[in-house]
Amino acid sequence: MSGLKVLSAGPLMSVQDMGRPGLLERGISQGGAADVLALAEGAGLLSQGAGLATLEMGGIGGTFEAVGTLRIALTGAPMTATLDGVALTWTASHLVEAGQKLVIGAARRGVYGYLHLGGGIDTDRFLGSRAAHLTGGIGQAVTEGDLLPAGQDAQRETGLGLEVEDRFSGGALRIVKSFQSSLFADDVLARFGDTQFNRGVRANRMGVEMVSDGEGFSAAGQLNILSEVIVPGDVQMTGDGKPFVLLRECQTTGGYPRIGTVLPCDLARVAQSGNGAALQFDWVSLEEGLAIQAKHDAFVKSLPGQCQPLIRDPLDMADLLSYQLVGGAVSANADPFESGENT
Repeated sequence: MSGLKVLSAGPLMSVQDMGRPGLLERGISQGGAADVLALAEGAGLLSQGAGLATLEMGGIGGTFEAVGTLRIALTGAPMTATLDGVALTWTASHLVEAGQKLVIGAARRGVYGYLHLGGGIDTDRFLGSRAAHLTGGIGQAVTEGDLLPAGQDAQRETGLGLEVEDRFSGGALRIVKSFQSSLFADDVLARFGDTQFNRGVRANRMGVEMVSDGEGFSAAGQLNILSEVIVPGDVQMTGDGKPFVLLRECQTTGGYPRIGTVLPCDLARVAQSGNGAALQFDWVSLEEGLAIQAKHDAFVKSLPGQCQPLIRDPLDMADLLSYQLVGGAVSANADPFESGENT
């Protein structure tokens, strides 16, 4: 058996996977990792399926001790990380030997970092998933003393890295019109797309507040809207016209007007934006949105092929003497053509 024993844990640490789709009629939103792209990155680095469970760390990580030898990968918001005091590369895979201590500190950018195990975190499933859904009362946070058991790992390769685009500092969010967009006047929709927002302090796995200068964004008859099914990506307006982008642990129904829906491929950018990060909504047509999402899905499938061996510093290589470093060396003084050599 292998895994990680939790010696200390940050306050927002939980086991996550792709969540529980298809349970809205039972009042259970999908949940799962706030940044699903990070799951795909970890899967590529470890050559395993993206549906395996991982550890999500909000803002800060923890201290772990290896039980047995195992492979790990680190993705999502870059955090400080050391293994027995030696710094580890983020968005990369590493080998951890039994008894070694892994320390993951605060996020340098973004919000959610992910710790993946070779074989995934092998906890019990509930309603088809290992993901904790804390607002829905499913599962619980990971705390000191817990054991994160690793599943069966058929792979061996480590030392791979992956270059990723910055999705941790805000940016553009592509948005399409949805069922209630027509309740907003054309000038309000245009002003919404022209407004510079900043991530507010009210944010969690359910949704993120967007704050801006100027008046809010009101809809016609917004006090008479009936509760309807809502999904991650919907942008709800509160009574004072302040937008909230709903994330994967959002409620299943709501009566606030929705001005539109952010494309799924941009939700990681919302979840990973730190306090005050600048964000702006770009309106796209449904056809454009489908094409953008399809391109993103193809990119995600290509991630395993983009993983490359890390360039290691010889000063940090404890196993340096096991490498063949001088193969093919020749004498600077010898005549290569003497005695029939190289003929």
